[in-house]
Amino acid sequence: MLAMILMPEFLLHFPAVMANHAALYSSKKALNVESPSFTPSILQPVSKKPTFSSQAVTAPSFTPRGLGAATPSTIPDTEAPVFNPASIREFTPGFDLSSSTTATNGNSQDGAVSYDPFGMSSQSMATTPFNPYADDHNAMAGAQSTYFQTQNAFAAPLQPLQHHLYAPIGPYREDLMPYHRLTHDFFLPEKLREELQKKSEAALQVMPNSQLPQLDSYHSLVALDTTHRKNANIFGYPSWVYKATSSKTGNIYCLRRLEGFRLTNEHAIRSVKEWRRIDNANVVSIHDAFTTRAFGDSSLIFVQDYHPLSKTLAEAHLVPNAAHGSNRFQPKPPITEAVLWGYISQIASALKSIHANNLAARCIDVSKIILTDKNRIRLDACSVLDVVHFDVRRPIQELQQEDLLHFGRTVLCLATNTLPAQLTNLNVAMEQMSRTYSAEIRDTITWLLTPAQPPAQKTIDEFIQGIATHIVSSFDQSQHRADALNSELFRELENGRIARLMMKLGAINERQEFEGDRAWSENGERYMMKLFRDYVFHQVDSNGNPVMDAGHMIRCLNKLDAGVDERICLTSRDEQTSFVVSYKELKKQLANAFGELTKAAKPSRSF
Repeated sequence: MLAMILMPEFLLHFPAVMANHAALYSSKKALNVESPSFTPSILQPVSKKPTFSSQAVTAPSFTPRGLGAATPSTIPDTEAPVFNPASIREFTPGFDLSSSTTATNGNSQDGAVSYDPFGMSSQSMATTPFNPYADDHNAMAGAQSTYFQTQNAFAAPLQPLQHHLYAPIGPYREDLMPYHRLTHDFFLPEKLREELQKKSEAALQVMPNSQLPQLDSYHSLVALDTTHRKNANIFGYPSWVYKATSSKTGNIYCLRRLEGFRLTNEHAIRSVKEWRRIDNANVVSIHDAFTTRAFGDSSLIFVQDYHPLSKTLAEAHLVPNAAHGSNRFQPKPPITEAVLWGYISQIASALKSIHANNLAARCIDVSKIILTDKNRIRLDACSVLDVVHFDVRRPIQELQQEDLLHFGRTVLCLATNTLPAQLTNLNVAMEQMSRTYSAEIRDTITWLLTPAQPPAQKTIDEFIQGIATHIVSSFDQSQHRADALNSELFRELENGRIARLMMKLGAINERQEFEGDRAWSENGERYMMKLFRDYVFHQVDSNGNPVMDAGHMIRCLNKLDAGVDERICLTSRDEQTSFVVSYKELKKQLANAFGELTKAAKPSRSF
């Protein structure tokens, strides 16, 4: 009854309430689908110019016309670029898919060439990233879904390693005290790290769609020759060089192949065993030799040590480089006298070891001496001619005398920047060399090129006595190089200790279940390791931002590995629990927790 009495009064006020609501909604801007913000340009072009231009940021303060004229803008509003919200797209391709003039394979009808990646019939986009270290690439993607075709099989289908990610070194600060350290002080220098990474990448490189055969004990062959021309000047047979992996040991070796060689005497290959006794730092070690028909002919294979990214002395110093952006060749700069004396000392060291074992190198040439490091050379392919010319028996003394003669010609080629095939007039070459280098090098080359009068014979020991001063200088340089590498090795020694601690903490922290206990990593000693993990890696500042202090992390992990008596305060994340504990106690707790895991693990898989 009361509701019936009040209802007429409510109906009297209802029109006023509705009018207030209508006024409220009319005061707000209604959503208009025809506004520029919601109208695509391809459906309905915007004909209404926006009120504000993109240059409104630099406009002066607003002054009403009745109060005074405003300062004119530096850029007239009519010439300023207009901001059009309807023209903004998330992605605008550089080609027109709707164009009817584009033909297949990117050829247009009007003669112009336009590249349409979606219309090229000979190209298919790969759906799986390329794995350069996989053995079977066809399993990941089809034969036509690779970025590189089979005719370009010698090109590695991968991008270069991002070496700057391995050593993120910023600018050097000058306002640091002598005892201050930056992040890069704890790691290898960026140049050395990049060099090692490149060698590691070259050692693990594979050749996709390779037509090379798989030998009995070696697989994953990669051609190392930079030219496709057959050269038989040195051995009498065309030779090729490959990188291969041994299926027995898993080690990487260098295979030198002599094409078209037919073995007539089984004792010829056995002569390679004598070269296994050579243990010299300037001679590439020889491991084995065998014949095969896997290449479609009778080939002789020599198995040697593999030195990644090595170059021959001819490639490093004699072959000119192509100038950037042109077809001209830029000649190599001449070798400095100190570097040349270093080469002479290393070749002399190699010959002394070879001659002491009653052998002869027989292959001292700029194309068969490799440069494996900075000013670091090794004699390569020394045992090849012993197998190829096994039937032609010559006295070992005569062959050793030829080694000295070839030694002198090699040094003269390097001093005059001349290839061996172009070194026809020795007198002119000696005169040219005398203009650049000292008289001592001239006398040294002259002694090597001058044959001894029979029955007298020259020896490598006599030659070493004559250049003893320069050998000492080369030895001093190698010692400095070893000291520099040792200092860098000591940096990585700390990183190795930290890596072991990181693996132990990773095996303990956040383990979901162990021996039926789901809270194993949250109780006892394991809980302490969790708090220590937060103390080292999860620190925040007063604003809750993460603190990325590499020095703090390295310092804490090194103290844990050493087990010092210093005490630290470990606090739980809810700040309800705190422990004051020393690094010595934490080290014992880490050993106990990790020991429980190693007891349950298989002995062969624990560390």
